[in-house]
Amino acid sequence: MLLELVIENYAVVGRLRVRFHPGLNLLTGETGSGKSIVVDALGLLFGGRASADMVRSGEERARISGRFTAPGLAHPGVETEDGELLIEREILAGGKSRAYAGSRPAAVTLLKELAPLLGDIHGQHEQQLLFSADAQLRIVDQSSGCPDPGESVRTLFHRWTAAGSELVGLERNEQEKLRLLDLWTFQQNEIESAAPEPGEDAALDQERRRLLNLGRLQESAGAAFEALYEAPESALAAVRTAAKKLDEASRIDAAAAAIREALEPAVIAIQEASYGLRDYLAKLEANPARLEQIEGRLSALDKLKRKYGASLEEVLAFLVQVREQIAAAETTGDRIAALRREQAGLASQFEAAATRLTAQRKKAARELERQVVSELASLAMERSVFRIEIGPAAWSETGSDAVRFLVSANAGEEPRPLEKVASGGELSRIALALKTCLAASGAGRTLVFDEVDAGVGGRAAEGIGRRLKKLAASDQVICVTHLAQIAGFADHHYLVEKRESHGRTVATVEELDHAGRVREIGRMLSGETLTAEALKHAERLIETGLSAKL
Repeated sequence: MLLELVIENYAVVGRLRVRFHPGLNLLTGETGSGKSIVVDALGLLFGGRASADMVRSGEERARISGRFTAPGLAHPGVETEDGELLIEREILAGGKSRAYAGSRPAAVTLLKELAPLLGDIHGQHEQQLLFSADAQLRIVDQSSGCPDPGESVRTLFHRWTAAGSELVGLERNEQEKLRLLDLWTFQQNEIESAAPEPGEDAALDQERRRLLNLGRLQESAGAAFEALYEAPESALAAVRTAAKKLDEASRIDAAAAAIREALEPAVIAIQEASYGLRDYLAKLEANPARLEQIEGRLSALDKLKRKYGASLEEVLAFLVQVREQIAAAETTGDRIAALRREQAGLASQFEAAATRLTAQRKKAARELERQVVSELASLAMERSVFRIEIGPAAWSETGSDAVRFLVSANAGEEPRPLEKVASGGELSRIALALKTCLAASGAGRTLVFDEVDAGVGGRAAEGIGRRLKKLAASDQVICVTHLAQIAGFADHHYLVEKRESHGRTVATVEELDHAGRVREIGRMLSGETLTAEALKHAERLIETGLSAKL
């Protein structure tokens, strides 16, 4: 139930705080006074679309917040405080919006998920949606009492269509894949026959450079060997001389022994480097045949890289891809056969599930017909006939049913599609009857009706008032109305007006006491001039509303 609604800088509202109550809350006012602003603001709290046009001129942002009682609410990521939930929506002048649930940032999708748990808004747009075959199908499904009667049908349909899509793709591409199979096989054989190894080209290039520069290597390595080991003045000879002198010094002074020990690793290092250079020089031999072999191998590897990748690693990755394509092409026939069997099996399962769903819908439709006719009788449409026709339709995720609402508002006339026979007033009453039948009794939600009395007057208006009063016994009802006959049934009556403040137009909402209600309903009856007769009539309407038997 909605306890409080705060609106700031929204449309022509500067700041507005409205406290709502259990029962039937009615909003009235002159045409264009801004009554629907309350409904539109609630729509934003329920995840409706926001736009920059909603922000009051000259302001940076608009803000709407609603405080709801939600003692039994259980939704992941949402916490209530003392059985209450605060929902907020902020719209920036640039058009972006922010949402909050329980004082925590939330996605608008979360507000949409919470909306069915908190309330429901029914306006003229929703009435027009009744003409939609999809909307009529959803109403029948909702009346069945199952959370999602078509869940298994939807799953089977998606699996069936997925199998069909893959099958069509495979059949369309099979000829192309067979044509490419020869190319893929050639590419596989070319790479496999070359048998490249990761990093092989870098190693061969290094060996090639060594063979091409053999003379320079021999000269440089030989000079280094001579300087380290072979020459009379070599580094090894100099270090050994120094070591010998230090040995003599250490026999005189023990302190020199430590220096001698520090020199020993240098002797060993020079010896090891010298032996290494000797072995290296021994391997430096001219080998024209090997150089020619390397040149040929590098040429073959470069050819592979030009065709299949910038490096041998990419060439090998391409080989893996080609092998997979060849395997897929060779098994396409088997996959097509398997998909055909799978699709046939899914089709059989879908037909069986859709048949069960059709039977379930027909049963729910008969019960909904009975309930709607009963409701219409209380809305001054006693002679109306309401039927739900369920016929075959193309397969879809909702099954294989097409639903049409047929109505006859006058005795003796054959029921015809809703959109062809219902007037504006009749459509309003049919919509209210359906809403009443679908509303969960005692759910304690907030049901919002925006001008549900469109095109209605007289006894039909009184019937709508009584029906709203009955709904308000189990759910909180907030309703915008233009009719005094409906306003008389209010448990709480609010007057919406536009006033001028500091040179700007602002909308205000005032909860009326008994005297205020009499004056407002009298105005609705008499117009600009408030007469004594209108006031007396207003008193009688209020008394009728208070004594109404539900």
